[in-house]
Amino acid sequence: MSAKIYRPAKTAMQSGKAKTHLWLLEYDAERPRTIDPIMGYTSSGDMRQQVRLTFETKEEAIAYAERNGIAYRVIEPKEATRKKVAYPDNFRFNRMQPWTH
Repeated sequence: MSAKIYRPAKTAMQSGKAKTHLWLLEYDAERPRTIDPIMGYTSSGDMRQQVRLTFETKEEAIAYAERNGIAYRVIEPKEATRKKVAYPDNFRFNRMQPWTH
């Protein structure tokens, strides 16, 4: 039984950073999913795949995993590098790329 501890990235459908400050602990799949031959549904007998535990800090998640004997791996978040740009920069005289219209 192993798990991964990570901080989720924001979804593509949101502009804010809601729910990205929490750390998640998710169990890894112990057996692969199977396809039901009659209905075609995908199913799994592994109930731990449905469990997602949230923690305020990475240290709390690690302490929980160690306290319960869960093998874990920590995936560090990648911070977005945002470049500050302004609309008037499109019309600067010393623009690096020529205007293409």
